[in-house]
Amino acid sequence: MDRRHFLMSSVAASAAMRPSMLASPNDTVRVACVGFHGQGQAHISGYLKLPNVEVAALCDVDETVLEDGMKMVEKAGKKRPAGHTDFRKLLEDKSIDAVSLATPNHQHTLQTIWACQAGKDVYVEKPCSHNMFEARQIVAASRKYNRIVQHGTGASASLHEAAQKVREGIIGDVYMARGLCFKVRDTIGRTPEEPVPPGVHYDLWLGPAPKRPFTKNRFHYNFHWFWDYGNGDFGNQGSHQMHAARFVLGVKYPTKISAIGGHFLFDDDQETPNTMVASYEFNEGGKKKMLVFEVRHWLTNNEAGIGDRSDAFAGSAVGAAQTVGNLYYGSKGYMVYAGGFRTFLGKEQAPGLKSSPGRRESAFGNFVDAMRSRKREDQRAEIEEGAISTMLVHLGNISYLLGRTLHFDSKTLTCIGDAEANAMFTRKYRPPFVVPKLV
Repeated sequence: MDRRHFLMSSVAASAAMRPSMLASPNDTVRVACVGFHGQGQAHISGYLKLPNVEVAALCDVDETVLEDGMKMVEKAGKKRPAGHTDFRKLLEDKSIDAVSLATPNHQHTLQTIWACQAGKDVYVEKPCSHNMFEARQIVAASRKYNRIVQHGTGASASLHEAAQKVREGIIGDVYMARGLCFKVRDTIGRTPEEPVPPGVHYDLWLGPAPKRPFTKNRFHYNFHWFWDYGNGDFGNQGSHQMHAARFVLGVKYPTKISAIGGHFLFDDDQETPNTMVASYEFNEGGKKKMLVFEVRHWLTNNEAGIGDRSDAFAGSAVGAAQTVGNLYYGSKGYMVYAGGFRTFLGKEQAPGLKSSPGRRESAFGNFVDAMRSRKREDQRAEIEEGAISTMLVHLGNISYLLGRTLHFDSKTLTCIGDAEANAMFTRKYRPPFVVPKLV
């Protein structure tokens, strides 16, 4: 394989150290969208709506999906972008200012690092890493190469408003948060090994993951349910609710993690649990707090109005038989968050302050604004915050897989006295798709 496709030259590395040379806020930002069988379509749509932003290139390992993306841009009345199946070739285009990644989880960190090395800013979907080691390297890359890197969750202004109100004491002394991820996920069945479909560049899709025969269940969306590529629904939909739980609770790293669960009801190819409860204990500044995260895959009740299909405040769950959101408990009452927040105060649970339902802001717009200003503090979803939340997902999954409680040291970012757990922080990478150690 041509080394120039994946090894950055000293010249490119030097260029990566310089900030983007956008001359003024009116200059056009050229973005490349990567991976758009699912969530990536929202990336394309999002950038097409922004002024002075051009979707200049598209990249997908499935040529059929790539062509669909091209047509999507053209249908919007825009110029046909450049097309790539190999992400490394895309990075050779010096006119690209940023890449927007909606590839499978196992690709996120390596592609982000490569993009930073090539002098690009990066918007990377959640979860930003496939394991604990990668969560540290992705932050290190943004710092080493001086790039704006934004995480695909946490940019909502309503979430930041909710966090601010909690810090101001709207529900008193907050001691607990809950993340709810109850989505109707049907069985994926079983699919046999088969030849790689025409137009699919399967080796590029596998990237860092072990070489395995192609099956439809290990490709496109169902990759989430296999440990080689995904992190279960905990790391899929749950990444949003985990970040909201941790961020509003006002904590970073836990001291204790304990998770139990399993794969219930369905006999199929899925490896990850479809039902799980993970509990986290925090002790920051001598003050204990708790976070409980629940994943459930099938029929569910509503909770505190979350998922009530008759209620416009149900957030992302409106119109669907699911309960997806967050709850926060304090000495004066509790807060509900599902795309907006509302509070209930006192023993009477009297309705208190609430945000406007359905309030949404463009995460892609926030990313582009930060690209122009070159100020990380302008980001509502800076990569370090996303990486911390993602680590909580990984620690929960490790506790589940080992079947025991983990004790975590926030200074060394390791599990205390647990070599087996620490060994699960990383993986054996398949050359040349090796995530480099930067920190």
